[in-house]
Amino acid sequence: MAPTVASAGAGATTDRTPGPRARRRPDLAWLGLTPFAVYVLLFLAVPAVIAVGSGFTTGDGAFTLANLAAFTDPSVLRAFGGSFGLSAVSAVVGAVLGALVCWALAALRPDGLVRSVVDAAAGVLAQFGGVMLAFAFIATIGAQGLVTTWLVSAFGLDLNAEGAFLYTVPGLVIPYVYFQVPLMVLTFMPALEGVKAQWGEAAATLGASRATYWRRIALPVLAPAFWGSLLLLFANAFSSFATAAALIAQGGIVPLTIRTQLTSETIIGLQHVAGVLALGMVVVMAVVMGAYSLLQRRAARWQR
Repeated sequence: MAPTVASAGAGATTDRTPGPRARRRPDLAWLGLTPFAVYVLLFLAVPAVIAVGSGFTTGDGAFTLANLAAFTDPSVLRAFGGSFGLSAVSAVVGAVLGALVCWALAALRPDGLVRSVVDAAAGVLAQFGGVMLAFAFIATIGAQGLVTTWLVSAFGLDLNAEGAFLYTVPGLVIPYVYFQVPLMVLTFMPALEGVKAQWGEAAATLGASRATYWRRIALPVLAPAFWGSLLLLFANAFSSFATAAALIAQGGIVPLTIRTQLTSETIIGLQHVAGVLALGMVVVMAVVMGAYSLLQRRAARWQR
């Protein structure tokens, strides 16, 4: 009877095994990405293609490369220079201050009250911008701001003695840093938490000083994450528009120059210059975000 039972069991197993023609059920999990994909297509991809493509057409819709001559216009070059300078300065200041905040938070309990409050505030303030942020700084350090008038009355110090500093491209560094620091806290804190205490203990056991540990172990490990966060802050400032538009009426940076080109033609003989400037921004953002992706991929090895 044993061979019979074995044979029956084998036959039952064979019957339950799907044949070569059996079809697998389709995986429908990807359908969950459909709403997001439609959103990206309609509100990001299509507008970007239309904006960039308009820089290669004439008023009649014919293809042309003549509009690329806008990159030789002094006003356009000054706009890109202003955007690079503003983005670089605000990114460096925000990255340094944010890294210091992260270093102070690392000594606190992750589930403590102070840490929770700072994390929540960073998440909110990193998205705080536009007209509300501009109004807050106008009311604080504007021409008749609270801090401005107090400094004049108390110390005789006028922040706007040589002109309204807040309403210039260099003055934009102040409100930009306001949302750059929280963004740095959000992006750099996971990397700092990835540094294991055992590494410092092992280095001390081998006779390394605290300075040697930071110079030879901690800083090399944190460097990719820091530089990646710095590039993210640069991209964030380079693409910001609403706060600058609320404070500065004319150009000076690329987003404001694009607005000017859309409302009035300032480069004689060229059309659709806004699309050419958008192309320049897309190229810059692609390079920056590509470098950011490479650095984050390297930093992720230490955060697993």
